[in-house]
Amino acid sequence: MLTRNRFCLLLTGLIIFCWAVPAWAIDLEKKVIKAKLDNGLTILMLERKFSPTVSLYIRHRVGAVDEVKGQSGAAHVLEHMMFKGTTTIGTKNYAAEKKLLTQIEQIGSALDNERMRQTNVEQKRIEQLAMSLKQLQSEHRQYYIPNEIDRLYTENGGLDMNASTGQDVTTYHISLPANKIELWARIEADRLLHPVFREFYTERDVILEERRQRVESSPDGKLHESFMSSAYTVHPYGVPIIGLPQDLTYISQAAIRHIHQKYLSPGNMVITVVGDINPQKTLKLIDQYFGRIPKSNSLPATIPAEPPQTEGRKVDVFFDASPSMIIGYHKPTAPAAEDYVFDVLETILSKGRTSRMYAKLVLQMQIADSISVHNGMPATRYPNLFAIWARPRHPHTNDELLAAVFHELENIKNYPIPDKELTKAKNQLKMDYIKSLDSNAELASILSYYELLLGDYRYISNYISHIDKVTAMDIQAVAVKYLVAENRTIAVLNKKTNENTNAGKNEK
Repeated sequence: MLTRNRFCLLLTGLIIFCWAVPAWAIDLEKKVIKAKLDNGLTILMLERKFSPTVSLYIRHRVGAVDEVKGQSGAAHVLEHMMFKGTTTIGTKNYAAEKKLLTQIEQIGSALDNERMRQTNVEQKRIEQLAMSLKQLQSEHRQYYIPNEIDRLYTENGGLDMNASTGQDVTTYHISLPANKIELWARIEADRLLHPVFREFYTERDVILEERRQRVESSPDGKLHESFMSSAYTVHPYGVPIIGLPQDLTYISQAAIRHIHQKYLSPGNMVITVVGDINPQKTLKLIDQYFGRIPKSNSLPATIPAEPPQTEGRKVDVFFDASPSMIIGYHKPTAPAAEDYVFDVLETILSKGRTSRMYAKLVLQMQIADSISVHNGMPATRYPNLFAIWARPRHPHTNDELLAAVFHELENIKNYPIPDKELTKAKNQLKMDYIKSLDSNAELASILSYYELLLGDYRYISNYISHIDKVTAMDIQAVAVKYLVAENRTIAVLNKKTNENTNAGKNEK
């Protein structure tokens, strides 16, 4: 899936740009410089002289799918902890601070162990440990400078600093003046080599509260989590990125360190630099700082494959909120040929007011308040889902809307897409492609994403040619093969009543 942002062109400009895309893509591909350090770290560089700035992306092929069972949420917690500084950033006296941090971890672990006990719980000991932890945390604050990484970047012109954890990857990115690349290299290499997990227990509580707000107190969050756990019964795509509450409540620093060791593997990293750069000097700087990261001999995690689905699944979620639903079908992931076909089908069904499902179900029948289709949910590394999110318009019900959605999908199977509609969808995808190449940050994001997950950034330049090859027969074929009841998972959210039935059952 290509990233999209606001963009505006006259119709004539659109036609010219869509015609020119293949040549532009080939030219872009030739300008990307790919290098690999001795430790296995991959670097992509693209020189663009539009402004004296640079966008920098670091992606790690480590995400929620790589977590140890029982330690869900570890990758996301680590992302938070990586902003807490290093042995030289964010400390006033690390030698003294280190002693306190060791004590804090010892007391915090003992407190967790006491709270986890099923029998012979000693409430008095829990209270004593909690008080000791609080005192140590208070003492520690005199040695710690909070938000030091953020301050360093902000004072040096940094913009759009952020990080994200996904099922497949973890990402850190920022845009800086072009003369600040060495500052970035020093900070990022230092927090890979010498991170300090300050305020661990405080941050864990912050993430638990984040989970309560985004899942327990959110109808959309609750529906999504229930849907994913039903769609994936074996593969870890069914486990939420933020973690399960029973794991997250007592997750330890040891679990976070385990995930961090995966970050230290240069073979699982891609750095992308796009902007006003001298590629030769930039590569030398990156080698100077990141070349110190040692190779890792650890084997990648064994990810269990999701068994083929042989019967429909349906899960009911009850919440004091308006009805809504998610429908998902298992399918291959990129770069399989079917994935390109599903990109086109996604556009035909729900991109824009004239798309099939929006025009029919929202505007014409007025049975839906909203409807959207997403190819590639939740991620890309492993076979994923073609998913439909929808919300019925009162007084219509989930059952009515489900029937209408199924009817539209049957039309896809039974009647070829007209040439005019297919051409329109392809042109829209081409336009989205052009928009995705509009800025340094977007280019850095896309190049690093495809290099890390698909092993070749050139996916970006071949994308349009693959889309052009999609035919009406291809769309019918994938619909007939994959959009079938036995391959389908449905999660429906209905308003909570006294007559609610059990939440999990097979679809009839």
